[in-house]
Amino acid sequence: MFAYQPLLLTYVYRLTKSESHAEEIVQDVFLKVWMGREALEGVQNFKNYLFIICRNYALDQLRKIVRERELAAEWENEQEHTPAISDTETDEFIFTLLDEAVNQLPPQQQKVYLMARRQGLSHAEIAMQTGLSVLTVKKYMKLAIAAVTEYIKARLSGVSLVLVAMLAGLDIIF
Repeated sequence: MFAYQPLLLTYVYRLTKSESHAEEIVQDVFLKVWMGREALEGVQNFKNYLFIICRNYALDQLRKIVRERELAAEWENEQEHTPAISDTETDEFIFTLLDEAVNQLPPQQQKVYLMARRQGLSHAEIAMQTGLSVLTVKKYMKLAIAAVTEYIKARLSGVSLVLVAMLAGLDIIF
């Protein structure tokens, strides 16, 4: 499977125009293929199968980025039409709400979340420091972000989902 990695990286890079996105997509595809390897018995051309999976996953990721940018633009537009609150009051409220949400997380998720968001560590760096696998770190981050998002949404009914996502620390690209 890894014999195809250079070809897949080049192919996905051409689609995404991003080396880091290409590497992550190919790694995720390899993981998905490995996790579902029992279903590979019916695959007659493995190389084509990998390329199709990579293409579809890359396109899904590009659609996600476009959707996030649209949400960010919508949020910016909403902010232009929202009465101003003092920055200090807003910051205090946001940090208090976020701290409450993070304090509700299970200990390992909380630790991983804080290392990523407050210390700015990558998944690999967190894995090395905690002794967890990179996949476990990714899973904990996904669960933590979902829990923080739900906590904030529950306390801010009627607030834009983009704002909730930004408060939860999602990676929205502007």
